[in-house]
Amino acid sequence: MIESLCDEIQAEIRRGSYRFTIHAGERMIERHIAVSEVEEAILAESAEVIEDYPNDPRGSSCLVLGMTAKERSLHVQCSYPPNVVVITAYEPESTEWLDWRTRREKR
Repeated sequence: MIESLCDEIQAEIRRGSYRFTIHAGERMIERHIAVSEVEEAILAESAEVIEDYPNDPRGSSCLVLGMTAKERSLHVQCSYPPNVVVITAYEPESTEWLDWRTRREKR
């Protein structure tokens, strides 16, 4: 299911059928992340859904890990297709993630 979710998100991105929240835009500016980098990360062959939030009260979403063309790892949280909305994007930090896929346990 998660693998097909990533495929469905990628299809919407390829079609240009997605948008960004204001929050995502603001965070991307702060973090110097370009729209093209978000697209590259989601469309990367190695992209994968690493966390799924089907019961989020704000709406079902997931966290995609992908790599840009310049090998920058990005996490992109987005809503489920067919209405893909990029909620936020950031570079994972080693203090919070073991391998960009697994969260470190909080102490």
